Amino acid sequence: MPTTARPVWLVVAAILSVQVGAAFSKGLFDVVSPTVMVWLRLATSTLVLLALARPRLRGRSRTDWAVMLAFGAALATMNWAIYQSIARLPLGVAVSIELLGPLTLALVLSRRRTDLLWVLLAGVGVALLGFEGKEVTLPGVLFALLAAVAWAAYILLSAGTGRRWPGLSGLALASVVGTVALGPYAVVAGGADLLDGRVLAIGFLVGLLSSVVPYSLELAALREMPAKAFGVLMSLEPAAAALAGLVLLGELLGAVEWLAIACVVAASVGVTRSAAPPQVSPPPH
Repeated sequence: MPTTARPVWLVVAAILSVQVGAAFSKGLFDVVSPTVMVWLRLATSTLVLLALARPRLRGRSRTDWAVMLAFGAALATMNWAIYQSIARLPLGVAVSIELLGPLTLALVLSRRRTDLLWVLLAGVGVALLGFEGKEVTLPGVLFALLAAVAWAAYILLSAGTGRRWPGLSGLALASVVGTVALGPYAVVAGGADLLDGRVLAIGFLVGLLSSVVPYSLELAALREMPAKAFGVLMSLEPAAAALAGLVLLGELLGAVEWLAIACVVAASVGVTRSAAPPQVSPPPH
């Protein structure tokens, strides 16, 4: 597979995995609260990633640790905020608002007029998909906006983490940071439910779908493609969320929503074809 196409397919696979996991999670919020679900997701993915990566801690600079800790904070905030949002908003609406983060980042990083046009087209799709005939609550919107800010930070910090930490080691340690930070809140919210085998099994499955698989694919992709191209490619998120909602949650789509999907897909194809050569260097292995 050509080097220009490989990272694109890695991102697409990551998007599908995230949204299937999100839809599955939303369908179980009556069993597991959003905060507990996020913590179980992070905890189980942390165990898997630590077993796979076995990160080496010696010989690291302060900057290496600072980047990884910031990455962990962004990762935890992004996950917690979007789960709080999808508990209050339709899945497609929450993800559409969250997409403002990477879209804004892509606009800031862009230096070509064609890139700006693709971002604008994706923005039209997000607006159509996110706000056509949906019930929008202020708390849900605010949580989604917080997730948007964290997502933009995650994109930049994941690239830096990939350069400084080999393989999955940086992601594994960042997941530890997120798990520890959210732990006290999850214990308070979950209580005895955290000892339920079914709850733990749900958390493990969600961790695989929503964390281990997509984050690993995204880190690999960011070593081979520009951050701005990655940001606009993530405009596929609302489309994937809407489709996951349709298949797994029974959320029907109207003509306007399908038009929105066409807009974001077209924007993603456009930025993929016009993307510059990879600018993110892979870390040493």
